[in-house]
Amino acid sequence: MELNLNQNAFLSEAVVLERPNKLSLKTLQMEEFKSDEVLVSVEHSGISTGTERLLYEGRMPDFPGMGYPLVPGYESIGTVEKSGSESDLLPGEKVFIPGARCFGEFKSLFGGTASKLVVSSKRVCKVPGDTNEEGTLLALAATAQHIFSTSTEYKPDIIVGHGALGRLIAKLAVLNGAKPIVVEANKERRIGNFGYEVIAPTESKNLIGDYVVDASGDSNQLNNLIKLLKPNGEIVLAGFYDKPLSFDFAPAFLREAKIRVSAQWTPNDLKEVCRLFTTKKLDFKDLISHRVSVGSISDAYEIAFNDSSCLKMIINWKGLS
Repeated sequence: MELNLNQNAFLSEAVVLERPNKLSLKTLQMEEFKSDEVLVSVEHSGISTGTERLLYEGRMPDFPGMGYPLVPGYESIGTVEKSGSESDLLPGEKVFIPGARCFGEFKSLFGGTASKLVVSSKRVCKVPGDTNEEGTLLALAATAQHIFSTSTEYKPDIIVGHGALGRLIAKLAVLNGAKPIVVEANKERRIGNFGYEVIAPTESKNLIGDYVVDASGDSNQLNNLIKLLKPNGEIVLAGFYDKPLSFDFAPAFLREAKIRVSAQWTPNDLKEVCRLFTTKKLDFKDLISHRVSVGSISDAYEIAFNDSSCLKMIINWKGLS
């Protein structure tokens, strides 16, 4: 796609998925700056191994805003460079950006992996000035928080999957007074001192609970989840699934199982995890496993999607912004 760049417009280096399995770094022109918006110089962006992988591989189900070429990403942290007259943010303030829609004819699903972003000041979340790369995890933390938003008393007993999302759910569960047991097939992800128990699937045969959360994203997991339920128990599907889900009816019938889908986080979820993060009740440092400079963009996505040891890949934009 050819661009006619306006010399007076804001330009940004952005990751572009031109088509499935075709990724590049391009200079894009951003849309006109509005009075209620801010221009943010991005310092770090995270790569989602769930939704972004589906986008990269062309397996994302039909979604509003879906199409190529697109700018992915909803996990960026940066500093306000310019502020519109109706914005309550000031230049120099640090913010978390859960995506943007500022690249014109380039699709923005979710539009946040770029060196600069123009975004509504109401969409971003102000964070402490010393926030570094760990701030990129706020959107995923809000996804985890969303499963608790239906009840302040919600305390998951069992969590399946110990990737970044599963760990965040477990951290929030502990903050809520729960003592979750996490089931994880990958031996590497069971190693460590987490403040809660992590076991292999082979150790879960006699495990049952009232509340079971799936953070694995495995479309074939539902029958195993039902086996973990007590009568009248509830399964929460917290992952994103690209294939149809099915289950054997009889085991679910005997337990009178409830199945709940936890969808996209809300502004209140983001507000709550920002509060927990800024008051240091919730931290993400142990979730970041890999880092690359912007010059290694292609390698970053390859590692994030194919290396099982990668919990969270961070792109460092410093030097470009």
